Amino acid sequence: MNITVLLPAGRLPLDIMGKARDLAEQYNLGVYLSTVQNLRLINVPDESADAIKGELAALGAQFKGPGKFPLPRVCVGMPHCNLGIIDTEKLSEAILARFKDKAVTKPKFKIAVSGCNLSCSGVLTTDIGVMATRAGFEVYVGGKGGPYPKVGRRILRKATEDEVLEAIEKLVNFHDAHTVKKQRMFKLIDHPDFPYPEAV
Repeated sequence: MNITVLLPAGRLPLDIMGKARDLAEQYNLGVYLSTVQNLRLINVPDESADAIKGELAALGAQFKGPGKFPLPRVCVGMPHCNLGIIDTEKLSEAILARFKDKAVTKPKFKIAVSGCNLSCSGVLTTDIGVMATRAGFEVYVGGKGGPYPKVGRRILRKATEDEVLEAIEKLVNFHDAHTVKKQRMFKLIDHPDFPYPEAV
């Protein structure tokens, strides 16, 4: 089995990194840094899973599980990239803070944040994508990868951070209200009650 440790904004705390290394050596595990910026321990023996999770949880690790709000996938942003316009870690924290009291989130959608229009985090091919520009934020909805990729529809231009957070909340609530099973956002953007028109 696998154990996935959630890493907000792709940041790996040194104590968790060290513990993961020790556990991998002790239990002969593989360590995988996933494309959604999580730490995954692979080839975990079923009988050892609880003990391994317990040691990581003692350091504050949170684990992937059903109903959890998705961590935004982010580029490194400013000040670590000379093209970055915003601190992407700070915006990721603001998004997660907005939804910290949300008990259950329906699957399946993803969020990406890019610190500039190069979109290294895949903003255009993510369910909800937030791109920083010199004029403000652009928000895209309904993008996806896979064998039939789609570029998201732009719904906001020149938006403020508050407007971005409000839009994400409205989109999440819309997704919750119009899904009964796993549903990507692109299947909802032509719904007659979809809350945003295309921003040209």
